[in-house]
Amino acid sequence: MGAGMVELGPGVVEVGAAEAAQTVPPAKRRRVVALKTAAAAAAGRRPRRDRRPTAIQRLFQACRAVFKGPGTVPKPAEVALLRAMLDKMRPEDVGLSSNMPFFRNREAATEGTPTITHTTIYKSEKFSMVLFFLPTNAVIPLHNHPGMTVFNKLLIGSMHAKSYDWADPDDPANESGASSPDGKLRLAQLVVDDVFTAPCDTSVLFPTAGGNMHRFRAVAPSAFLDILGPPYSIEEDRDCTYYTASRVAERGRDAEGSEDVQRPVWRPANLRQMIDDPFLPALCNR
Repeated sequence: MGAGMVELGPGVVEVGAAEAAQTVPPAKRRRVVALKTAAAAAAGRRPRRDRRPTAIQRLFQACRAVFKGPGTVPKPAEVALLRAMLDKMRPEDVGLSSNMPFFRNREAATEGTPTITHTTIYKSEKFSMVLFFLPTNAVIPLHNHPGMTVFNKLLIGSMHAKSYDWADPDDPANESGASSPDGKLRLAQLVVDDVFTAPCDTSVLFPTAGGNMHRFRAVAPSAFLDILGPPYSIEEDRDCTYYTASRVAERGRDAEGSEDVQRPVWRPANLRQMIDDPFLPALCNR
């Protein structure tokens, strides 16, 4: 019996690999080897990843193309593009779910000021993408967005929004956002005063229109995505200024829908409860 051959029983012989190769005709031998090679490669190959960009990646790429930097405002077609993309955004696109404990706890805090949390997804000199999380009754006070175009998409929850534009947008004092807290009264026009519940349309505000100054109060635990172009910058005189509002009628003036807006000398105390946390999706699961 030749080398590599093993007798298993009467008339039954197992042929080794070398002998088997010699007994297979050349054409069939190549076919057998090819099949074995393909099978081995398939067994060791990792599953192919889906290389299609996610919704948040597509949004980021669109923002990079749309926002040109300070002193610029997106064109109407560009605004429509970003608005359409945001209108389709779901909580899952940013790793969130309405079933997370944070959003299921609808009880308002009985003591202290509700803590507002936010996380920055991306920030450059041209634009920023920020997620905000507000428990029930949390308030972001009336504030402005000097020289900025802002897209706001409510992803989860319900919020009361109130926004204003300056009654005289051509006032030179409005160009920089009037960041210095001099306490001067200025007339503003009410733009929005309504409750929004997700899913809802994206809101857009511009440097001098669309409700550049706004205030939010969470009716239920809420999460929203803000895209700001350009973002706030103290160095470039785009600091955030906070305001208090008083009805014009209380001052004996007849201007329905208008209010006097006054900048406070101090930042509102509840803004000290705004925390920047880079791990918010994990936080919302607690």
